[in-house]
Amino acid sequence: MEPKKVLFITQEIAPYVASTPLSELSIRVPAAVTEAGHDIRIFTPCYGTINERRNQLHDVIRLSGINIIVNDSDHPLIVKVASMQDGSRLQVYFVDNDEFFKRKSRFKADPKYPNSNMERSVFFIRSVFEAVKTLRWLPDIIHCFGWFSAPALLYLKNMYADDPYFGKAKTIYSTWSGEEHAPIGDNWREVLEFDKADKKGLQILEERPNVEGLQQLGYAYADGGSLIGGDDATRELIAPYTNALSHPLIEEAETAEGVSSAYAALYEHLFA
Repeated sequence: MEPKKVLFITQEIAPYVASTPLSELSIRVPAAVTEAGHDIRIFTPCYGTINERRNQLHDVIRLSGINIIVNDSDHPLIVKVASMQDGSRLQVYFVDNDEFFKRKSRFKADPKYPNSNMERSVFFIRSVFEAVKTLRWLPDIIHCFGWFSAPALLYLKNMYADDPYFGKAKTIYSTWSGEEHAPIGDNWREVLEFDKADKKGLQILEERPNVEGLQQLGYAYADGGSLIGGDDATRELIAPYTNALSHPLIEEAETAEGVSSAYAALYEHLFA
């Protein structure tokens, strides 16, 4: 396969947050994809739990200062970048905003910062899209990790469907059955309707206005996907959507070993 441009949007990535199967996968896949000769960009939230000095984060002036509209309110974007210290030298871009990410927890409610996780998620994913456009970098594949990034798949098929930067990109969604759960916010519908989300996405969340609903949403709008640690209950929950994927779901046994070959096969299928 010819070299592709792959955009990774992940809610967590090791070693910047505590190690989980999802945060580890979020670095193993980009490393394997880079080794295979593809061009990548990785974006993740700049949670208040991340030690910026120890991890040597610094501001990217070119990408900062953009105002992102979420639910009819403007929020200034700050983007920071750091290089992995594991020898890979992969660069990670961090999306930041004091109102959304200064809190000392990733997803739990905080009375000092009352905005909802849906607002925070939409700010994150729309920031990524605007940063990528500023870079003038057109991704061929967009790979999202975790429920916090799931609305990106909905937005790509709705408001960004005709965007010259994203309209032709193939999409992949990966999640972990043991992800941290948190309320998505009572105003989730208001946030999504402001951006004219379609009825299919709203119906999925109407039935399950929670993390599980967002996981379903991710698979419902993706072209391919993977699942880590899928128990029977998780498989049953997502089956109506994963059964419709154009490529068989990659499961834990494949992603734990041979990450490169498993995802290479998926990428080749999407561009066949």
